[in-house]
Amino acid sequence: MAAPSVTVRPISAADATAVSRFLHQHLNQRVPAAAWSRLVTPPWKSDAPNHGFELLSDDGALVGVYAAVYSEREIGGERVAFCNLAAFCVLEEFRSHSLRLVRALLGQRGYVFTDLSPSGNVIALNERLGFHRLDTATKLVANLPRPPRRGAQVTTDPAALDRVLTGRDAEVYRDHRDAPAAQHLLVERNGAHGYLMFRRDRRKRLPLFATPLYAGGDPGGLEAAWPAVGAHLLRHGLPLTLAERRVLGFTPGGPGRELGSPRPKMFRSKDVGPESIDHLYSELTLVRW
Repeated sequence: MAAPSVTVRPISAADATAVSRFLHQHLNQRVPAAAWSRLVTPPWKSDAPNHGFELLSDDGALVGVYAAVYSEREIGGERVAFCNLAAFCVLEEFRSHSLRLVRALLGQRGYVFTDLSPSGNVIALNERLGFHRLDTATKLVANLPRPPRRGAQVTTDPAALDRVLTGRDAEVYRDHRDAPAAQHLLVERNGAHGYLMFRRDRRKRLPLFATPLYAGGDPGGLEAAWPAVGAHLLRHGLPLTLAERRVLGFTPGGPGRELGSPRPKMFRSKDVGPESIDHLYSELTLVRW
């Protein structure tokens, strides 16, 4: 039997409701449709040509989505356009057309492409299409209690973050302070400070893990004050941190273990190396799951 025919079309802002409902129903029902809609309406400014691509059947029904999130970064003094492949779902009957969505996205010239939560067959497909794996070496770290004492002070107060952060850190914070999955903390110690953006993640259905997304501030500030950071995370219901060295720039000491198979993250670019790839401006900052 011939595969059903479909049309590939860019996702526009007008498609947000239909796309969000589709992702809620067919990709992850734990995530409300309203939450999926943030992929189409991120809080930062960007000249997005679309919000990904969708598959429509002959009768106009939505049967597949590959949502994308766009941004620009400054790398080596130049503005570089990024396209984050954010959420991929095609109904089983139409899976033979999945590659058309991928080709539509990757056929856009001038972008660095990232895929920060690939799973299943997508990983092997990405590798065939020229994606490279990032180094995601990760230590599962226990966040330990720490009695209050003088020294490191941890706060999530937006006014403090606005006051202390400067330069690149301030830009990152402003762009992501309204991103639903991103949480922010500032730690100050002996005149130095560290900035951590993180998300709450689930493993085996347990939402008990802090995953760092960005580390900034004074060099070494976050590492030196990590015991206070870990205690803060623990008080907020996060007993464990998935400490990816490439993100933090260091590996926290104390109890923990190296993960044997950390989840992959991938990118594709001719001109930009892995050192310039981060977790920002992506589904990791926009969608809680």
